[in-house]
Amino acid sequence: MNATWQVQEAKNRFSEMIEQVLSVGPQVITRHGRPVVRVVAASSGADAPGVDEQPALLADGFTQYLLAIPRADDFQLPVRRSRKLAVVLGG
Repeated sequence: MNATWQVQEAKNRFSEMIEQVLSVGPQVITRHGRPVVRVVAASSGADAPGVDEQPALLADGFTQYLLAIPRADDFQLPVRRSRKLAVVLGG
């Protein structure tokens, strides 16, 4: 279950919000009624009781985004050669 916190409430009750993240799951922070941040536990499920690692990683969306980015293992920047001629000064 995701809980929703207003920015000021999250600031004032930060420790409590962290406890909720660890025991219940991701928490959403809103600004002017719109969701702006999702707080998720950084530790694995073994370190955070009540948080199952795989669903938390898949539920945040950001992990899926990163995993969908094409890999660039063999990527090399092309060599860029200047077409400008050398300038000889004082000669």
